[in-house]
Amino acid sequence: MRPAWLPEGYDAAVTFSIDDIHPGRSSDPYEAGGDLEKGALGHVQWLLQRHPELRVTLFTTPDWREISPLPTRRLLGRVPRLRDRVMLAPIHPRGTMRLDRHPEFVAYLRSLPRTEIGLHGLHHVHPGRLLHVEFQEQDRATCAAMLRGALDIFRSAGLPAPRGMCPPGWQVHEALALEMAAAGLEYVASARDLITPVAPGAAAAMSGLRGVPLLHPAPAFGGALVHVPSNFSATSPIDRAIRIVESGGLLGIKAHIIKTALGVVALDGLDLLFRNYLDVVLSALEDRFGGRLWFATVADVAARARAVSLPAEGSA
Repeated sequence: MRPAWLPEGYDAAVTFSIDDIHPGRSSDPYEAGGDLEKGALGHVQWLLQRHPELRVTLFTTPDWREISPLPTRRLLGRVPRLRDRVMLAPIHPRGTMRLDRHPEFVAYLRSLPRTEIGLHGLHHVHPGRLLHVEFQEQDRATCAAMLRGALDIFRSAGLPAPRGMCPPGWQVHEALALEMAAAGLEYVASARDLITPVAPGAAAAMSGLRGVPLLHPAPAFGGALVHVPSNFSATSPIDRAIRIVESGGLLGIKAHIIKTALGVVALDGLDLLFRNYLDVVLSALEDRFGGRLWFATVADVAARARAVSLPAEGSA
């Protein structure tokens, strides 16, 4: 039976989302899109050209400040209490990667066809050992201020208002979710699960929200937001993609724009190898399922889910 959130005529859906988009160039500590078509975003452009139905969601950080993905101030990291209150690695000065100071980068993002620009935090940093998990213990007032700052930068840069957010580190809590809804955001992309077997009623149990549906969008936080999962990436076998599609689910493909950051290698970093693997996967799905696949942005899926008033089953 076709799930209610799928449009008529489709048997399954495919989203492709990429995290950590910002103006960092290869002349910076690492490239995150700033080299435009000559860098990692060139792989996105190539895939969009190869697959005319493909849509992509670029989760973009308005004022990226993270330099090292791991703590480097090891002595401070050994001091109880203090280590949870200070930055355990150097960070960019405020405004260095602010989108409205990089108009060429913004213009390139806007030029990409069939592309949604989603929100990915404000600075992508937090004091303490989990420095990339931006939203941890903040109260509603703090979350509201952070979201206002992020949305203000999007407006100043001339980017369309984002319709949802993938929070850095995929972590979302109730205060953040409620303020996202109050700010006009419609969805959160949190749960990322590449290991739970594909089965009817499967629940996500890896990164981000747990207990939400692995294969379908669903209301979260009392219906304040729609949650949209990701369940496939560079290390996933093609059989997993086929099983998800055959089950009538959402194949949520996830990547990171950064492959290597100061020696830390992301398995799902969008390099030539991952790009070519995605080309093989997408071609196989197109050949096998044809026009029965709904290629959508994350916002498209969330809007459809909200429109059909999904039941609260599986919400966080």
